[in-house]
Amino acid sequence: MKKNSKLPPAIVLVDDEPQILLSYTVLLRRAGLHAVQAIDDSRHLLSYLSGNEAGAVVLDLQMPHLSGEELLGEITGCYPHVPVIIVTAANELDTAVACMKKGAFDYMVKPIDPDRFVASVRKALEMNALRQEIASLRGSFLSGRVSDENAFAAIHTRSARMKAIFGYLEGISTTDQPVLISGETGVGKELFARAVHGLSGRTGEFVAVNAAGLDDLMFSDTLFGHRRGAFTGADQAREGMIARAAGGTLFLDEIGDLSATSQVKLLRLLQEGEYHPLGADTASLSGARVVVATNRDLRKLVAGEAFRKDLYYRLCAHQVHIPPLRERGDDIPLLLEHFLAEAAASLRKPKPSYPPELVRYLSVYHFPGNIRELKAMVFDAVARHKGGVMALASFRDAIGKDSALAGSDSTQCSSWLDRLERLPTLKEAEEGLIAEAVKRSGGNQGAAATLLGISRQALNKRLLRK
Repeated sequence: MKKNSKLPPAIVLVDDEPQILLSYTVLLRRAGLHAVQAIDDSRHLLSYLSGNEAGAVVLDLQMPHLSGEELLGEITGCYPHVPVIIVTAANELDTAVACMKKGAFDYMVKPIDPDRFVASVRKALEMNALRQEIASLRGSFLSGRVSDENAFAAIHTRSARMKAIFGYLEGISTTDQPVLISGETGVGKELFARAVHGLSGRTGEFVAVNAAGLDDLMFSDTLFGHRRGAFTGADQAREGMIARAAGGTLFLDEIGDLSATSQVKLLRLLQEGEYHPLGADTASLSGARVVVATNRDLRKLVAGEAFRKDLYYRLCAHQVHIPPLRERGDDIPLLLEHFLAEAAASLRKPKPSYPPELVRYLSVYHFPGNIRELKAMVFDAVARHKGGVMALASFRDAIGKDSALAGSDSTQCSSWLDRLERLPTLKEAEEGLIAEAVKRSGGNQGAAATLLGISRQALNKRLLRK
């Protein structure tokens, strides 16, 4: 029988007393652990494990037919990744030591302490998930490829660095732990979050919330919802985004902008798996996996006490940094083709051709707005295009209007001149600029002329004079 990896692994309870099984089940479900499978005949356990994924096994030691001690050896031998919690009425040290030597994860004596029981099961599930992650990551890194490339179809790249990120995200996609995605504005962090959701096998929605600009009340109301009468104007109850994302993924963008109070509420959600809608006296359980993104350096925010250290460490259980476009030059031709086709289809125009020097020209630009900026450039160029080969003018205009770039270049130029012992002559400066432009454009004279802000014919004349 094929195991269903789309369902959360079950907590398997094995005891010959139905009343005890019922009490364990109720206890776990009240704690938000709903995937529970009760077995009252120990002979059925191994057949269940052979066809179903188990997150942990809670095993009574004294049972008819097959004892817990016999089953413990079978489980640790055939399913070593599944933690086993032993529960027994006999408080015997020798028995406890023997079980731990055979590989038991924990040992409890009846009557069990409810808090300790739930805590032990949670730790067992985390241990199982960690083992599965390591196995999955090892497989991804050793093979150098992902098994489900369709999940990343919206991300156009040929970068080996990006493919390694794909492998990592595929490896950790099925866990319940949060994922932190960092990177500059415009690199496509939400696309990666959607890919994680698609790979997770979760049947619930992908719900995105931008945390930037939300004060504490707006953050709480947006995420957690409210009860009727919770505040002035709350004429009826409203469901929050976390409830909408039940069984799915909650994506929180711009997490570095959260207020201190909102950070505390998010930390509680991640630690306890519960939240309070505004105006509610009782907590609600969360069934969503949380993925967050930021364009800020959270470590610096933590050092400056602008971001909680405990929240940061809770969020960075799994983290990836998306490289900016300027570090992925090989992706520019691929992205250019994609955006040209997309823009043409959107504007109901034929896809235009472009001069070869366009790629060279774009490859030496630093793209502070990353992929989002490139997309805007291409859409603007296609909107202006009337026919024939697409001109460079719209790209030159867009890059020329980048005041941050102009200021940076001016500062660098001034700093470079200040370091010279002698001011170069105009002829020396011109020759130096031409040589640098030709070098940056890879010998393409059209692209070099564009970098210098002159025509190709004017550049040819200057090269011939040398």
